Amino acid sequence: MSTNTYRKQTAARRSNHLTSGVVKFVQDVGQISVATLLGTTMLVSSVAAGGLVGLAISFRNLPDVRVLRNYLPSETSYVYDINGTLLYSLHDEANREVVDLNEVSPHLKRAVLAIEDSYFYSHQGINPSSVGRAMLANVQAGSTVEGGSTITMQLVKNLFLTPEQAISRKVAEAVLSMRLEQIFAKDQILEMYLNQVYWGHNTYGVETAAQSYFNKSAKDLSLAEAAMMAGLIQAPEGYSPFVNYELAKQRQATVLGRMRQLGWITPEEENNARAQPLLVGEITSFRTSASPYVTEAVVQELKETFGNDAVVKGGMRVQTTVSLDMQRMAEETVRRNHAAMRARGIRADQMALVAIDPRTHFVKAMVGGVNYDDSQFNRAVQAQRQPGSSFKPFVYYAAFASGRYTPDSIIQDTPASYPDGYEYYSPRNYDGSFMGSIPIRKALELSRNVPAVKLGQSVGIDRIIEICRLLGIESPMEPVISLPLGAVDLTPMEMAGAYATFASNGWHSEPTFIVQVTDSNGNVLLDNTPKPQLILDPWATAALTDVLQGVVARGTGTAAQIGRPAAGKTGTTDSQRDVWFVGYVPQLATAIWVGNDDYSPMGSGATGGGYVAPVWRDFMQRALVDVPVEGFRSPSEFAKP
Repeated sequence: MSTNTYRKQTAARRSNHLTSGVVKFVQDVGQISVATLLGTTMLVSSVAAGGLVGLAISFRNLPDVRVLRNYLPSETSYVYDINGTLLYSLHDEANREVVDLNEVSPHLKRAVLAIEDSYFYSHQGINPSSVGRAMLANVQAGSTVEGGSTITMQLVKNLFLTPEQAISRKVAEAVLSMRLEQIFAKDQILEMYLNQVYWGHNTYGVETAAQSYFNKSAKDLSLAEAAMMAGLIQAPEGYSPFVNYELAKQRQATVLGRMRQLGWITPEEENNARAQPLLVGEITSFRTSASPYVTEAVVQELKETFGNDAVVKGGMRVQTTVSLDMQRMAEETVRRNHAAMRARGIRADQMALVAIDPRTHFVKAMVGGVNYDDSQFNRAVQAQRQPGSSFKPFVYYAAFASGRYTPDSIIQDTPASYPDGYEYYSPRNYDGSFMGSIPIRKALELSRNVPAVKLGQSVGIDRIIEICRLLGIESPMEPVISLPLGAVDLTPMEMAGAYATFASNGWHSEPTFIVQVTDSNGNVLLDNTPKPQLILDPWATAALTDVLQGVVARGTGTAAQIGRPAAGKTGTTDSQRDVWFVGYVPQLATAIWVGNDDYSPMGSGATGGGYVAPVWRDFMQRALVDVPVEGFRSPSEFAKP
């Protein structure tokens, strides 16, 4: 018999032993009275007699062993592209290897106990002080506002109880936990817990989690690695180093601080562990040949809507918005153009692409980086970078929507200064020159900075921010004078979604990766049929699109010409750290960003028009090969505001 087979059979026997032991206790619950339990938690004087009766009755409803006869295993969830092509499947606990407690690093055992249950080896299933404090707060609030679960209680909850947040359930946890401690030794309970607990990204069990996060066995984890893993238990995806490395390090510091307070590590050990950079592994649970960046984004959206358990156990059938053919085009475009840039000596290590259908706001393709194997960080939805001049269309839309400007209005490209705290801010153009009186159309086509700042002052910075919020941009924005020049950090997803609304003449839906979710019987659980709302002025969006066509036809974006009507805008930051091209046709809006993860400059001459517009053209020509040519609606078709 193999070691793995033995471990799995041992785990199954322990689970059956646990179940039968609990059921036996449920059938004879009088062995532990409610009064005794609540006395232990110091709440007898706080809970009314009627409440005690209710809690006692609730114990009779705890699960009976006979329910196991009708037990149905968790169902696999399947995820498809918009055309029904299977992308991947999700299984409950599909990625778990059971290990003995002596095969777990002592550092990890101590770290988990420190942050989750430091009195584990001294209590008998419940920690009277923590449970009492939590239950008193919950009774006073009339709802569950504070937790007090021990490791034993967490194990009981995960194996036998529903996620209902109620005082009666917390007492049931306590009762069952006390009985569980009568049946199993402490080390056995801790071993089951470490093999049961969820560590994020569909990874269950300490061994598989250690392999995923650090490419090593659980027995080999260092103190620094163990502290980070222990910190994940409270909110696995939230504290995941794959999602937010800095937040994961902050949580790690919390765990290390608790270990030092308990005297389990020295201050020197704490400081050394906090200072160590962690060589993070990679997410393994969802890795497939079908676009892992998209996979992660879809799973994240599902979990935000349904929760983790429903996603990995619920037998869902998920139709995504992504076209696998277009997705593969996008991935190949990014890889090939990035390689070409490097061959030309361009110092840019990453690229991100998002393509959205303006008619539905469905995400059709999304690439979060050059190579998922090298980096799982999804720059398309997680990287907030300065958009440079690709932000200017928000300013020009605000000007057109105000009713005071048209594309042919004259704007002054002349020196200007504005008070900015104790100093003055004087915007300058990219080439350092001024062109005097010019039409607004020309100012945007040539991406002149000074006119954009002047328009921002005319229409109001707060109004520009308000428009961005209408367009679904949620990233923080400060009302600074330089905002019209892109002095804000946005994601490629936010830029693509906003430009898609320009392409649809002001009709907006929330961008999504999911069309529909059903259960295994075909019952609809989620229907994301677009429900667009008109949020922008149609004339102003048509006027903006008319000017942005000039950017592609004769302005800074001529390298984006694709042989059909197209509108777009280049973006370049002064420091050459971020370069963009964001553009659209009526059927597709695409944002592309190029830069370095460490924010280092790409070098003199790095511009959105020179670096990124050709990449945009490459992708759009391929993505639209079978899409009919369609023109934009003219401003003359709409009433001017």
